[in-house]
Amino acid sequence: MKSCLIVDDSKVIRKVARHILETLDFEVEEAGDGREALSRCEAKMPDVVLLDWNMPVMSGMEFLRLLRQRGHNDLFYVDSGTTENDMAHIRAALEAGADEYVMKPFDRETLHIKLQLVGVA
Repeated sequence: MKSCLIVDDSKVIRKVARHILETLDFEVEEAGDGREALSRCEAKMPDVVLLDWNMPVMSGMEFLRLLRQRGHNDLFYVDSGTTENDMAHIRAALEAGADEYVMKPFDRETLHIKLQLVGVA
């Protein structure tokens, strides 16, 4: 079974994403910010990280850059940017190391397609 870490400061988004991912047969963990996510990744690296862009403590971009700097290039990241969905923000996320980008709000079909594109679904 594939594992996914959902990183979002919104409990509602985490709950919705968890439900979708569990229906896609993922084992799901959650984190409320990038620092908590980094700790979780150091304890147990997931197959994929569904990562929010704007969060307190440590943003998704900071988290992504730190994890990539630490040599974690074998993971797949799907950046779930909030309202930051113009091309400049998408490009910045991809340049920071995101493998794919899905805009909120997303549904099961959209997320499934993105996970298939990065080879984890």
